[in-house]
Amino acid sequence: MTTRVLTGINTTGTLHIGNYVGAIRPCIQASHRKDVQGFYFLADLHALIKCQDPDRIERSRLQIAATWLAAGLDPDHVIFYRQSDIPEIPLLCWMLTCCTAKGQMNRAHAYKAALDANVENAEDPDAGISMGLYSYPILMAADILMFNAHQVPVGKDQIQHLEMARDVATRFNFLYADENNPFFVMPEAVVDETHDVLPGLDGRKMSKSYNNVIPLFEGGEKALKEAIAAIKTDSKLPGEPKDPDSTSLTAIYEAFSTPEEYQDFRARLQNGLGWGDAKKELFEKINAEIGPMRQKYDDFMKHPEKIEEILQEGARKAREIAVPFMNRMRRAVGLRNFAQFGQTQTKTAEKKKVALPIFKQYREDGKFFFKLVAADGSTLLQSAAFDSGKDAGMTVVALKRNGFSGQEATTGEGVDAATVNAALEALRAAEEEKKLSK
Repeated sequence: MTTRVLTGINTTGTLHIGNYVGAIRPCIQASHRKDVQGFYFLADLHALIKCQDPDRIERSRLQIAATWLAAGLDPDHVIFYRQSDIPEIPLLCWMLTCCTAKGQMNRAHAYKAALDANVENAEDPDAGISMGLYSYPILMAADILMFNAHQVPVGKDQIQHLEMARDVATRFNFLYADENNPFFVMPEAVVDETHDVLPGLDGRKMSKSYNNVIPLFEGGEKALKEAIAAIKTDSKLPGEPKDPDSTSLTAIYEAFSTPEEYQDFRARLQNGLGWGDAKKELFEKINAEIGPMRQKYDDFMKHPEKIEEILQEGARKAREIAVPFMNRMRRAVGLRNFAQFGQTQTKTAEKKKVALPIFKQYREDGKFFFKLVAADGSTLLQSAAFDSGKDAGMTVVALKRNGFSGQEATTGEGVDAATVNAALEALRAAEEEKKLSK
């Protein structure tokens, strides 16, 4: 089965080497897997929580989008979009908010940290705390649950938010879904234990708040070289044994080298390699990897219209999934079309029956298949071979629940994704109507 992986980056600043190692590089590597459907987004609604500088947000969105693309994200293989371009996300966020306990939000780490800081400084406990900050975990849950992501790469500080998303999803399923047909799958956090937090120039976590970052693309080779030269080391001279663990230089080197290269680097430091030569090696290591990307980044920054076109196409693909899913959600909570209300209330023999598409599962040469057949007998979808009937059946269930993304099966001749999703939506509507009539 295809695994849906989703990740987003807050658009309030410029990315640095720590962001690249901890988030961008592993996500792009995962996106190249054939069994992964990737959702990558610019979390620009989240950015409004802590930044009210429109120009900064605008430039950050552009820089981060250019970084993703320059680093190798393939918009033809993944769904790459801006959070703010998907209006269904804030609608889902509100639905989730209405069934989330305030007590649960009171326990969110970000809110508690802000509250504790105010108390410590003898201020009003809620000073400077917006509802955006308070409700941040629910918007994050909506980001994840909208596309029923199976896996979400996160830092350790975000694990609680994944747990809260699971709690919110469970609550919503309990209130509105049939136990055999839940709205949401339970997302799992994926944490890179090795490079989750890369140290900065002074040994603390690399962060703009500490002014200890190594820039990724901004400032070019010159800025990269100057930042590496500023990494703190001791005063030992060339030829004197060095402690590899006494500086963040060694940990940064590890993030851009093979295990064998890293062990050799440590050994040479212990044998007297000079700090200047070590920093030169680190610069060459990093520049060899990101240098080719830098030219692509500069080109995207000079032509923002290219990025806009890519993001608009990504939003279109995302909404092919979000719109039918939210139509189902609207019906579930009672936000139904009045014309449909009239139809569901009419108990009459004259009610016209609509011919619906159907799924057909079958076995052939020891393998299991399914296809979606329209009312006129034409094939809308044809699956590849599955090793078990269970896997084929689970994929059918996922299609009914989440819609067609282009990965699960092959469309019939002359059939596009929109036609398939319209057919799946008709099936879902019929099933929902059947439940309501009981």
